[in-house]
Amino acid sequence: MGRLARSWALFVASLRVLRAHKGLAWFPVLAGIAGLLVAAAFLTPAFFTAHVPDGGVRPGVGTYVLLGAFYLVSAFVTIFFNAALISQADLALRGDGGVPGVGAGVAAASRRWPALLGWAGVTATVSVVLRTIEERLGFLGSIISGLIGLAWRFTTFLVLPVVMLEGAGVRDGVKRSVELFRRAWGENVAGTAGLGLVGFLLTLAGYVVFLGGAFLLGGTATVFAAVGLAIVWSLLVAVFTTTLSGIYQTALYRYAADGVVPGEFASVDFAGAFRAR
Repeated sequence: MGRLARSWALFVASLRVLRAHKGLAWFPVLAGIAGLLVAAAFLTPAFFTAHVPDGGVRPGVGTYVLLGAFYLVSAFVTIFFNAALISQADLALRGDGGVPGVGAGVAAASRRWPALLGWAGVTATVSVVLRTIEERLGFLGSIISGLIGLAWRFTTFLVLPVVMLEGAGVRDGVKRSVELFRRAWGENVAGTAGLGLVGFLLTLAGYVVFLGGAFLLGGTATVFAAVGLAIVWSLLVAVFTTTLSGIYQTALYRYAADGVVPGEFASVDFAGAFRAR
């Protein structure tokens, strides 16, 4: 099975799980809603503390504290709902009759909140460091930041499944994720790259249809409507691909940790996609 064919097979297998358990898509939706509330709660006061009476902008200690808290809490929100998704995707993949549910996923993530908060702190710190490197070193910094970020994403890709499904803490979760990465990494980029490509193509297709149609029809109102539809379409695609990514992440964990290929992925050449190196 070639790389493109394998990527497509991984996408189809993940989609098969989502079609059988559509409620899994609620987790990215809830993450988005919670993220907006967090942004409003922290960025609004940060905006006002950064502005002084004379109309200038002079961020003080309070502003930086609010921005730091925003980074941490927003990272925690994203990680929390991804963890909830993984817990229920694992239930769906086990095929033992369990029915995934939003409440059960939130409850499962809530039981692991200290570890999830710790992981949020780590990921937020890494993001800030990478952004600082990029800003300080310009073009060279972008390259360095990109390479480090790519290596970080690969080696920590299975941290959340380990934390949720093995009950590990942050340190042990990272060690275990690196161990699984070394044990069965092969061409694991096939799945993530494939899902990323699908998301990009779907988003591009939406923009071509909506904005292209507005250009052909003409009119200011039509253009505004097309832009609005394109934005909504992008959000729907983001929910779709995020859900598929969580399902794939869980399936990869089960294969790497237990050597078990979930039934929905039986047609995928996992042995070829994740050869031990």
